Parts: sequence; C-alpha cells; structure tokens
Amino acid sequence: MLRVQAADPGEPVPSPRRPDLLHTLGATLSWVAGLTLMVSSFTGWYSSKPPADPPVAVLGWDTGALGRLVFFCGAALVLLTVLRKVGVALPRGVPESLLVLALGVLATIFVLIRLISVPGDLVETAERGIGLWISLAAGVSVILAGFVQAADEARRPAPR
Repeated sequence: MLRVQAADPGEPVPSPRRPDLLHTLGATLSWVAGLTLMVSSFTGWYSSKPPADPPVAVLGWDTGALGRLVFFCGAALVLLTVLRKVGVALPRGVPESLLVLALGVLATIFVLIRLISVPGDLVETAERGIGLWISLAAGVSVILAGFVQAADEARRPAPR
C-alpha cells in the first residue's frame, strides 16, 4: 500500500487523480462499438429460405463492398484506440472525436444502405438477420461515443 505523507501535519493530503468519467466512457464506448462493428460483419445480415432448398444465411462480409467497409470502419476505430494507448497522438488540427464521429456516420450509412437495399440475389426470399441490426446499433453507438468525446474535449482546457 502506498502512503502519501504531507509535509505539514495540518496540510491536507492530495488524493490521486481519477480519470474523468466522460473521457473513459467515450473511449471505452468507441473501441467496444468498433469491435462490435468488426465482428458483426461476419454475422448473418440476411437469411433466405428458398422453397425447395435449405435455409441460407448471408454474412455482412459477403454482401459486397459495403459489408467490408463496415468491417474496416470498426478496424479503424480499434486501431485508433491502440495507437492512443501506445502514445501516438493525432495532429492538433484533427480532434479524435471528429474522427470517431466520421467513422460512425460512415458505418451507419453503409449499414442503412444494406438495410434498405437487399442484394439482388436475395430480393425475393430475403429477411433481414440479427447481424444487420447489431451493426446498426454499433454504428449509432460509435456516433454516440464521438459526441461524448467531443463533450469531453470541449470541457478540457486547450493545450498551449
């Protein structure tokens, strides 16, 4: 156990600094939602039951470029978190919250396009699978994480 003694017996002992709740919430939500985006690209976005064939599930990765782009948006969010933990900082002109927001908006738009537009092979028999809804929730969570990080950045004093 670490003990801190004050120089003067009447002087209060400073408490160790706790991480700010908004900072940890935004950062944690960012990488968890990014990881969820990555994993959800390999879950069933569509399920199909042709009349004479066994049921078929189509993974997000197999829906074309949009499913792959959702994966790479999630990978970029996880990479951003890893780089921050290692000590690599973004340029001052690029706030991290802006990058998180942009990736979240992109991923959400890609998922919404796939939610509205079913791939051509499955138009007649396809139903939307749980993986598509998980991807949509993860994309919205990334946007929320970006807003939380922006609120945290606005509260902190600017570096000189």
